[in-house]
Amino acid sequence: MFYSCFNFDCGWRGVRHMTTRNIAAIDIHAHYGVYKRAGFTDLENQFLTADAQCVVDRARAVNIQWTVASPLLGLMPRGEADTCEGNRQAARIVEMIDGLYWWVVVNPRQPDTYQQAERMLKLPKCVGIKLHPEEHIYPITDYGDELFEFASGCHALILAHSGDANSEPCDFVPLANDYPQVSLILAHLGNGGGAQGDPTKQVAAIQASVHRNIYTDTSSARSLTPGLIEWAVQEVGSHQILFGTDTPLYFSASQRARIDEAKLNNQEKEHLLFRNADRLLELHGTKISPRMG
Repeated sequence: MFYSCFNFDCGWRGVRHMTTRNIAAIDIHAHYGVYKRAGFTDLENQFLTADAQCVVDRARAVNIQWTVASPLLGLMPRGEADTCEGNRQAARIVEMIDGLYWWVVVNPRQPDTYQQAERMLKLPKCVGIKLHPEEHIYPITDYGDELFEFASGCHALILAHSGDANSEPCDFVPLANDYPQVSLILAHLGNGGGAQGDPTKQVAAIQASVHRNIYTDTSSARSLTPGLIEWAVQEVGSHQILFGTDTPLYFSASQRARIDEAKLNNQEKEHLLFRNADRLLELHGTKISPRMG
């Protein structure tokens, strides 16, 4: 019911391309640190590992001037992460790196993270709260009210993993509707489960939002699917979608190129790459540095 007419076969034919590579972008969804996935070889985990400076260097190489990251130490290994320690390290590391901002990770199964987040949200480079029901192994339906009540009390922006069993986008909709002061970014446009499944879930959640306080980001392997981002913009408009890479899990340059080469007009691309994130961050208390690389 969410599909409207989009000419996937010849949508690019005859289009005069104008580059947007000169737009300094904000990557709203990144990570840094050591990737630890059970069942992966050491080499596979190494491929997905990068320190904070490496993440920023890769971003700056393709004119992503500002990166908002969460520490992998606060998320992994699955079900065993030391979230408080990940946040403590992030507060120290991010402060030292130009162009890097961060999400404080809240894990409701580690209650100390609430008090920690309340303190850290006051730090100048901490932009909001990261939730990951899959890595922390809890259904959002079990903890959503307490998480959103906390975020609302802090007037916080939330970035939440979405699209898998514990994080169905439709389960976030009542929470966003009940807590209009919270802006929610449902990560991974097109993820319907394991970077597969129904690609419409995040868009459907945005469409069901009463207060227009639900957004999505492009940080998914699904984003490379031809037509997906263009279809999403057609469905919900360019103001509800933010650029994200999920680096170092994916290559920043590839994710950037997907937006630069999309069949969107330059204003729409600028919304995705910079304007939407800049507006949301400022709404929730963070003014990105005006320095344009």
